[in-house]
Amino acid sequence: MIPDVWAPLSGLSVRRCEDEGLINGTWLAGDPPRYVVQRVSPIFAPEVHDDIEAVTAHLAARGLATPRLLRTGDGALCARDADGAVWRVMDFVPGRTHHRVGSPVLARAAGELAARFHRAVDDLEHVYRHVRAGAHDTALHMERLDGAATGGEGRRLADAILDAFRTWRGRLDLPVRHCHGDLKISNLRFSEAGEGICLLDLDTLALQSIDVELGDAWRSWCNPVGEDSTETHFDLEVFAAAVAGYREARPFGAEEQEALVDAAERIALELAARFCRDAFEDRYFGWDPSRFPTRVAHNLYRAAGQLSLARSARRQRGEIARLLAGG
Repeated sequence: MIPDVWAPLSGLSVRRCEDEGLINGTWLAGDPPRYVVQRVSPIFAPEVHDDIEAVTAHLAARGLATPRLLRTGDGALCARDADGAVWRVMDFVPGRTHHRVGSPVLARAAGELAARFHRAVDDLEHVYRHVRAGAHDTALHMERLDGAATGGEGRRLADAILDAFRTWRGRLDLPVRHCHGDLKISNLRFSEAGEGICLLDLDTLALQSIDVELGDAWRSWCNPVGEDSTETHFDLEVFAAAVAGYREARPFGAEEQEALVDAAERIALELAARFCRDAFEDRYFGWDPSRFPTRVAHNLYRAAGQLSLARSARRQRGEIARLLAGG
């Protein structure tokens, strides 16, 4: 039950959010909605709210729209219920949520919004209290996959992923900066006219390199069929639009441009490794029992799909480099 510590919620109707994500439980308070109420997943320590408050306060001071945490009556950023679960309340930002990048127009707006966020936090000084250690340590994910993989179809797929990473041409040494950490399109808010408003789901805020941040975004945005298909390709038209939108708000530095050429391939391989590892450990990712007999089968399918996406990006590496250079 929602803790009774936020006075502004008093008297407001509360309903489950139809666009609820996969991690936090989400409700809307008010009609029309005024607040987002969330039961926070235990994978996020309560200290994550200190990070959210610091970054959103900085964004607001720079004139960017952003949801803000509503403090409890005693000034806290979150509260626990009788069972020990952590809850929070944030402003509701009106607009549209998309679950797939269906057009270059949306990709351009998404790229521009991500760039405005990055530009706004360029001068942020903050030490994060909630840190996901090794979240995008690609080499470590490959090492763990190699150690987990045994025999059969899974081992053959693991070897293909490991070989693709061994022959990957990118770099892993870009400096870290403030990033959102999960720029899937459903974490971006848009106006009815299609303009980017703000970023949502801020639990993943962190210091990481720009190639990880945008590589993960492009891996997601430029995959026209999503993660549950092996018939996929890296969509250059969507990529070109996303890059153009980003560059309008925040041009790439020379070092960033070089590293970004191989960024989407890297993150696709990293996710392929994670899916494939879970096919052996059978404990982490959710799965769809209406389509697959087991979590193992679903994970092998998703791993193959991400490997296919990585290979598509590699085949188009020259065009990716040209577009990043402004060609």
